[in-house]
Amino acid sequence: MGTNLVELAPDHPGFADPTYRARRDAIAQLALAWDGGAIPVAPYVEEEHQVWREVWAQLGWLHERRVVAELLELQRSFPIERERIPQLAEISKRLESLTGFRMVPVEGLVPPRRFFSRLRDGVFAATQYVRHPSRPLYTPEPDVIHELVGHAATLSHPRLAAINRKFGEAAVVGDRQLLTRIERVYWFTLEFGVCEQAGELRAYGAGLLSSVGELERATDRATAGLEFRRWDLEAIASCDYDTSQYQTELFVAPSFARMLDDLEAWLDRAIANQIANQIAKRS
Repeated sequence: MGTNLVELAPDHPGFADPTYRARRDAIAQLALAWDGGAIPVAPYVEEEHQVWREVWAQLGWLHERRVVAELLELQRSFPIERERIPQLAEISKRLESLTGFRMVPVEGLVPPRRFFSRLRDGVFAATQYVRHPSRPLYTPEPDVIHELVGHAATLSHPRLAAINRKFGEAAVVGDRQLLTRIERVYWFTLEFGVCEQAGELRAYGAGLLSSVGELERATDRATAGLEFRRWDLEAIASCDYDTSQYQTELFVAPSFARMLDDLEAWLDRAIANQIANQIAKRS
């Protein structure tokens, strides 16, 4: 299996599936060959559309009960096809008309600085492949379901789009230490963020919105093995995380609006402090 274009860990559900690996390689090749022009059409097969439908069959009703009202409203104004996987080009065009953000294809996970720096320019690097059909309700890595179900609607929100750009600005000026802090804050907010709303826990992070298993766990205060921590962005910036398993701790914002305000202010301070430090070093 060493000749595969896309490397998968031995515990990945598709590791020993040659058909799946061939599909991953074919879709990755589309992204690698992309020259910045028209976004390539991913030739999804019926089995992949079936995974999409299966995920939506469970996510649809869960979203109504477990996702913040602000994002549910966005889903109504920015609907996404639920019977077949939409093409990235279609979603990108719709996003660009709303907030100026574009989604462009990448073959898989990209280095943090590369990912964040593109956010500054209103570019979201998105994968096009589909998670393995044996585990439709969870993926150990971002796939097209995560990108479109999780991130697309949030990028249509003007303030969330602006905050994504600020993450990019911070990454561009930031040193290695700040980049690590940025990664953690992004992970525990825009990927795995929850907040209080109407006396309940509601999700707003893309990683939660696109995973049935994670969404159920993250919005149930009685979830075993999951600690709900007090909202504190400095604590978040110092907290490590594991991408290979369900989350063991989450930070609960007092409200969706408070999350937006605090996150924007934290990023502004981080950018200003980094620039001031750079000027001081040159003096």
